[in-house]
Amino acid sequence: MSHAEVLDGAAAARTSTPPVPAVRRRGAWARLMRSELRLVFGRRRNQVLLAGLAAVPLLLGTVLFVTQDSALGGQGPGFVGRVTGNGLFLVVAALFLCLPFLLPLTIGIASGDAVAGEASAGTLRYLLTVPVSRTRLLGVKALGALAFAGAAVLAIAVVAFVAGAAYFGLDDVALLSGSTIPLGDGIARMAGVVAYVALSMTGLVAVGLFLSTLTEVPVGAMAATVVVAIVSAVLDTLPQLSAIHGGLLTHHWLDFAEFLRVEVGWDVLAQGLAVQGAWVVLFGALAWSRFTTADVSS
Repeated sequence: MSHAEVLDGAAAARTSTPPVPAVRRRGAWARLMRSELRLVFGRRRNQVLLAGLAAVPLLLGTVLFVTQDSALGGQGPGFVGRVTGNGLFLVVAALFLCLPFLLPLTIGIASGDAVAGEASAGTLRYLLTVPVSRTRLLGVKALGALAFAGAAVLAIAVVAFVAGAAYFGLDDVALLSGSTIPLGDGIARMAGVVAYVALSMTGLVAVGLFLSTLTEVPVGAMAATVVVAIVSAVLDTLPQLSAIHGGLLTHHWLDFAEFLRVEVGWDVLAQGLAVQGAWVVLFGALAWSRFTTADVSS
């Protein structure tokens, strides 16, 4: 919600004595949702983050295009080496490169700022005077953060698809086993990859939202959210902790490769999404418990 809208609402709110009961008004939730989306996507910082993520596949495609005829052509980690043979793989390669740090950083900033940013600016107290319950207000904040996470993944995928097609062209897709599927099926599988990666970010959004309810310092919530993702990734590399690997936040993020097998491993994908669902339920409940009982004084 913009400061102007908040302050307008606050001017009316000041005429009555808080606390203001949550009165149901038709369309209030929808207006709050639209306002939240305008706030999230209208922030210059968030726009720069999306532009930065979108630049990754463009930069990667340009580098691979320039070097494809050199001795370094066709080399690279993960799916990078396949890009010069089929531009469609630039989608997978870009997501593969952004998943360890850039995507968690971007999503950590957006979700960590959701509530703490309002508290820091002093607008949270006024937001709580609008005729929407705290539960719905938290839901709006969560949906705003989720929409931004989806937009971040989509920005990478769309730019990668366009850049890959322009630089290397699109062709039938060679799967991990060496089998080839038609281009249309390959595009559908890439859409599945994008959807899975976006859904894999929901757990991190829930963590960020919870941490955002704990502090009035948005930078602290942002940093803590990113640290959670990094610590999870580090723990996932330790064989001594293999017993808990399956439940770690980041353990299943790279399972999108199942879409590149002859038979898609739906059970593997379902397990990964179930883990994200568990993180969402746990930290969503913690965020709700904290936000609906917190004494907001600023």
